[in-house]
Amino acid sequence: MSNIRNFSIIAHIDHGKSTLADRIITECKAVEDRVMSNQVMDNMDIEKERGITIKAQSVRLNYELNGEHYVLNLIDTPGHVDFSYEVSRSLASCEGALLIVDASQGVQAQTIANVFIALENDLEIIPVLNKIDLPAANPERVKDEIEHIIGLDCSDAIEVSAKTGQGVKELLEAIIKRIPAPKVAPDKPTKALIYDSWFDSYLGALALVRVYDGSISKGDDVIVMGTNKKHEVLNLMYPNPVAPIKTDKIDSGEVGIVVLGLKTVSDVQVGDTITLAKNRALEPVDDFKEAKPFVFAGLYPIETDKFEDLRDALDKLKLNDSSLSYEPETSVALGFGFRVGFLGLLHMEVVKERLEREFDLDLIATAPTVTYEIHLTDGSIKMIQNPSELPPVNSIESIKEPYVNSTIITPTEFLGNIITFLNIRRGIQTKMDYITTDRVLLEYDIPMNEIVMDFYDRLKSITKGYASFDYEPCGYRVGDLVKLDIKVAGENVDALSIVVPRDKAVSKGRDLVKAMKEIVPRQLFEVAIQASIGNKIIARENVKSMGKNVTAKCYGGDISRKRKLLEKQKAGKKRMKSIGKINLPSEAFLSVLKID
Repeated sequence: MSNIRNFSIIAHIDHGKSTLADRIITECKAVEDRVMSNQVMDNMDIEKERGITIKAQSVRLNYELNGEHYVLNLIDTPGHVDFSYEVSRSLASCEGALLIVDASQGVQAQTIANVFIALENDLEIIPVLNKIDLPAANPERVKDEIEHIIGLDCSDAIEVSAKTGQGVKELLEAIIKRIPAPKVAPDKPTKALIYDSWFDSYLGALALVRVYDGSISKGDDVIVMGTNKKHEVLNLMYPNPVAPIKTDKIDSGEVGIVVLGLKTVSDVQVGDTITLAKNRALEPVDDFKEAKPFVFAGLYPIETDKFEDLRDALDKLKLNDSSLSYEPETSVALGFGFRVGFLGLLHMEVVKERLEREFDLDLIATAPTVTYEIHLTDGSIKMIQNPSELPPVNSIESIKEPYVNSTIITPTEFLGNIITFLNIRRGIQTKMDYITTDRVLLEYDIPMNEIVMDFYDRLKSITKGYASFDYEPCGYRVGDLVKLDIKVAGENVDALSIVVPRDKAVSKGRDLVKAMKEIVPRQLFEVAIQASIGNKIIARENVKSMGKNVTAKCYGGDISRKRKLLEKQKAGKKRMKSIGKINLPSEAFLSVLKID
């Protein structure tokens, strides 16, 4: 047991985390050269295309140093904030972490967020400067940044190039010497923390666990403490990116895969604890908290008869992603669909793309919204995710919206632009720190509603792509908010209802009706497009009616004959306007949802 090392890799997106994992795997000869590929631990097409890690992966490595054999359990973590619940569980399963920082870019926002999770878990952190082969690399400046922002001693930081393999042997030596062996308690009742789970079409739901106390053997009866259900261990395996290695027992301090033959991943959720039925542990490893969705959007099939296909696709995807939550909803404009809860914007993007690719669906997503806390006049509290669920204005005492604490690191030349942009987005500055003479760290509390649409894209464009951004939820605050409705020909279009700050309602309403004017097809009668708050109309545009020359058949004679025909047409159009119905094309919503 003293020769086991459990460690994780933490880094900002694109700082070379997956490439370094590839080099470590190659150095330990865990995967044969003929089957080795780039990003070998990322097994989804989307991960390889975007160069991001979505699902945490693990690998058991064997390494020899000075004639002694060591087992290294590399627990890979996603870098993005949307998957931070996986990061925290993965780090709780380790004794150490490699903090990777790009030697040319320096410390970025997510680097800081993930380091603080590692520090909370009291891990041994080894600073690693990657990409030292680049001409722009400046290791000394980056070491100063790490010491200034995070407070880690970088005198013995390791310099590597994951691309060329330079410094990887020294890094493996540092992992063995500096990261402590796991503290084991083989005599105590078995406790194993589930830090990842996924679905295998042959074996059922699989749980990736770190055993803290005791051990798990093949054939044992175990209890999952969160659900309090009893299951038999059908198989045990050590993780490997190519093919898991079968074993009969996982001891305390080790990491392995437990096969229980379950039909759903919800029975083995991340953060839960497994214990033996015959010698049950009294307390779980950690308080189990389910992943809470923060962003909600409606997903509707473009072809309305594909509703059941979408339901099947979501059911299957939930087997691989237990954090996904959804419930059916209907929209007058878009038909039948689902209200889906996501952990964040990247999670939403990935889920929509996976549904379209893996299940061959064409989907429309409504504007993402957040959960609002509505305090009613009768003293009760109601949580809503869809603006159309908002109670009448006269029964609302106050509306609370979720805020996030965001960290932005940017070159100083863009500071003025960023502060102006954040003020427009109702941000409240809590900290401003000059890391170096040309880089600054900003901390802002921003309403979640302001970052769910196009915040990240706008931030990147005003800083020419140099700013990095990270956030974490920080509770609810009272806001002066109203529901903005869009009416077409007097009828509410429920899919376009949004909750906005009162002072932005008029300008937002004008923008929406102008956009709708371009989209709504012309009818034989004039169509009014209105934006309203309650019963008060705040903006209006008209779509002109299509002309029809009713006087073409009228030749010669008195002008009164022509006037009679025109009056008849006018009366017909008036009647049409009062009873006319408009079918909006579903594509219309896509362009409207992108308005800032």
